[in-house]
Amino acid sequence: MVKFRKSVDSLAGRLIITIGILMTAGSLLFGTFFIKYEEKIMINNLTNYASLSVDLIKNGIHSGMLAAQRKDIQKTIEAIGREKDITGIRVIKPDGKIIYSNMLAEIGNISDMSAIQYILESKNNYSRFTTDAKGTKILKFNSPINNEASCSSAACHFHSPDTKILGVLETDFSTSAVDDTVRQNRIATILFGGLFVASISVILCMIIYKFVSKPVALLEQGMKRLAKGDFDHHIDIHTKDEMGLLASSFTDMAQEIKQNREYMEKWTRGLEDEVQKKTAEIIKAQDQLINAEKLASLGRMSAGVAHELNSPLTGIVTFAHLMLKRVPPENKQDIEDLNVIIDQAERCSKIIKGLLGFSRKAASEKATVNINTLIESTLAMVKNQAKFYNIEIDVQMDRSLPEISVDPNQIQQVFVNLLINAADAMEEKGKITITSRPAQEGESRFIELEFRDTGPGISPESIGRVFEPFFTTKPAGKGTGLGLSVSYGIIKKHEGQITVKSEKGNGASFLIRLPLK
Repeated sequence: MVKFRKSVDSLAGRLIITIGILMTAGSLLFGTFFIKYEEKIMINNLTNYASLSVDLIKNGIHSGMLAAQRKDIQKTIEAIGREKDITGIRVIKPDGKIIYSNMLAEIGNISDMSAIQYILESKNNYSRFTTDAKGTKILKFNSPINNEASCSSAACHFHSPDTKILGVLETDFSTSAVDDTVRQNRIATILFGGLFVASISVILCMIIYKFVSKPVALLEQGMKRLAKGDFDHHIDIHTKDEMGLLASSFTDMAQEIKQNREYMEKWTRGLEDEVQKKTAEIIKAQDQLINAEKLASLGRMSAGVAHELNSPLTGIVTFAHLMLKRVPPENKQDIEDLNVIIDQAERCSKIIKGLLGFSRKAASEKATVNINTLIESTLAMVKNQAKFYNIEIDVQMDRSLPEISVDPNQIQQVFVNLLINAADAMEEKGKITITSRPAQEGESRFIELEFRDTGPGISPESIGRVFEPFFTTKPAGKGTGLGLSVSYGIIKKHEGQITVKSEKGNGASFLIRLPLK
């Protein structure tokens, strides 16, 4: 059920109050103007009526004045003075003396000279509003009595032909009828205006209820339900006005919020899974770091053991040579056996020297070397390991390559890492092809080395991460994920490039470019 706000602070309440005030003020202004205008019209009509009445009075006393019949004039004035709207009729001489009046007590009195003086000067009618002794509002209408030719040639011969105005006819007209009419119109205007304002207010309340209050209440209810999580609530407003557009926008907003909320929940779940995944990777990386430290310790120990083995091997070679000198020439079997001992001991010594050189931690020292020679020495160091027994190594070298300035130990470490990774990927059986060749890109010249194996290749989702620290595709316990990362850093330090190409099932190919300067 929709609940409506009944406070003046509501939109509907403010609209009703504002429009009501405007309508009331407008009605009062219009009523005042209308009443004033109607009053003015009625006063003008009264003035015109007075002018016509004065002309009739003049015509009524005209013959009496020509014949100097004072009694007839007085009777005529008294008869006309008994009319309802006429309260007084006077004939006043230019000196202000009243000579005829419907009220006999006024005859002989002196009238207001201001009106007489105005008429004598302007020779026009003069009217004004005043009140009588009873407080009744009256219209005093003064009209000049002109000296006509018929009057100056009449039997009385009372006035000279040079006299223009013989006197003034003053007539008092009661405004009671006009005032009553104005009062009635004013009351009627107020009543009808109030009825109009009340009717419009009722209609306005109905309109505002239908088009403002009810839609706003529905929207408010929809907002509350949306706040509680009811995103499928539909606002029942089907108009094409602003409220309808607002309801439609509200529905669209609710659906967008629902979709965003579902997306955020899904994203949160995904984030939780990713956090768990990264946590597992961190734990794995910690284990790999521990293993790397163990391998480093083992490497230092192996270097010590190799150093210690080097001295006995030197003694074996030395004493084998001494024995070889003491063996008679005809004893070919012993000579052959001693030569085998010497060769194998020297071979072991050479391998140990290579291991010592590879494991020795020293500052980076560049030297001018032949890259082919460095590859051959690396192969001599690793090819006798057990994991390379069933691996065919195909070396395709360009013997015309110039020498290059590199750190031999670091570059040899890169070669060892690539060879061991290839052997592990092929599960110690397959073929490794090593190629050296010149390359050029624009004006830059390079020595390009390629290490290609026949292993299972690298998956597309892993190929972009092979140079990341601690990332490895080897089974747990068989790799630290540091070899390729270290190799990448060494090549970059030499201002070179190392890239990888692979197709699932077709092996992997690592390409190294070292600049020629």
